[in-house]
Amino acid sequence: MNVVPAYTVEVPDGTIAVHDLIPGAASADVPVVLAVHGITANGLAWQALADELVRRHGTGTIRLLAPDLRGRASSRGVPGPYGLATHAQDVLAVASAFGGRPLLIGHSMGAFVAALAAAEEPERYRSLLLVDGGLGFPAPAGAIDDALAAVIGPAMARLSMVFDSPADHLAFWRRHPAVGPLLAGQSGAILRRYLDHDLVQSADGWRSSCVLDAVRADGRDVLADPDTLSAASRAVGAEMDVELLWAERGLMDEPQGLYDEERLAALDLPGDVRVTAVPDTNHYSVILDPAPVAVLADAIDRQLAATR
Repeated sequence: MNVVPAYTVEVPDGTIAVHDLIPGAASADVPVVLAVHGITANGLAWQALADELVRRHGTGTIRLLAPDLRGRASSRGVPGPYGLATHAQDVLAVASAFGGRPLLIGHSMGAFVAALAAAEEPERYRSLLLVDGGLGFPAPAGAIDDALAAVIGPAMARLSMVFDSPADHLAFWRRHPAVGPLLAGQSGAILRRYLDHDLVQSADGWRSSCVLDAVRADGRDVLADPDTLSAASRAVGAEMDVELLWAERGLMDEPQGLYDEERLAALDLPGDVRVTAVPDTNHYSVILDPAPVAVLADAIDRQLAATR
């Protein structure tokens, strides 16, 4: 079910797949958005944002590149070592392959990857946009799988499941309280394409393409790696324009999201970080539903105007 990526980028131990989500925008002088997906996601998670940018600016005026991170979808065959530092180097390889200084955007775990990439090589990127991720809290006690299950819930359990068909996999997501309504809504078609891109067929059925060892290693860094947890502040210290957009509700559409005003205040963020709540959204809809995606596009337009 994998979508064939537009490009591949060589890294020392394999090939990273890269989706070019705005056709006709390959000119060398247009701004580039480099988008990094979440822990069990893939690059097609950003199609709704690409469509909104086309609606605003037309084709040929902006470019959105979205890699499948190693251990996922079309990059599932790229081996370890996993972990966010490795992903940050892969992101740098993608940025270098296409040239220029892209605007970095990341969602969930991808926001931590983007922050780490920006902190390590700030001169290579023009700005940093974090979407419901990228700023960490103390890790919950317990084993890594238990901690990840507590945070990402069914998305973690799904990695060990076997589905009879792609339709069976979609039925699983239709029961998800945060994703199910999106599948029934106006973004349903692009969401189905994104979910199908994760599937690989095995002898006993259909499985997620996500490599469990990659998810564990990446989750460990999000929960406890000091370099990862300090990355956004270090990017600000390097005078990079940094903005956080956060969803009001959580991964299961529960009222408590990953962030709120009290939690953000406890992080003691640098004053230069712009923080924007995205109302009436959950952790998934903030990048998949057209209404909140317009808020993401507003932030991209702001950053591009500020760094032009």
